[in-house]
Amino acid sequence: MATRSADAGWATWGSLLAIAALSTALAYIVFFQILVRSGATNVMLVTLLIPVTAILLGHFVLGETLKGREMLGALVIGSALILMDGRVFAWVRR
Repeated sequence: MATRSADAGWATWGSLLAIAALSTALAYIVFFQILVRSGATNVMLVTLLIPVTAILLGHFVLGETLKGREMLGALVIGSALILMDGRVFAWVRR
């Protein structure tokens, strides 16, 4: 015998829409505040961390094995971010 799933009522749909709208609005407010304070370049540099985060989550959450090329790629990305930041050059000049 097949079971019938419950139909979602207005309260369920209203709650879902409210949470989605609130989460989206809050995310955009936070994003634009960071954009104003840090600048567009620094905000976009964060996108370079997405592959590293995905690899680390795959390793720690899913138990995937890390290979040398993933570690080397993370090192290259980290080094590039450090160099782009400019603090290393300021430190060397002193």
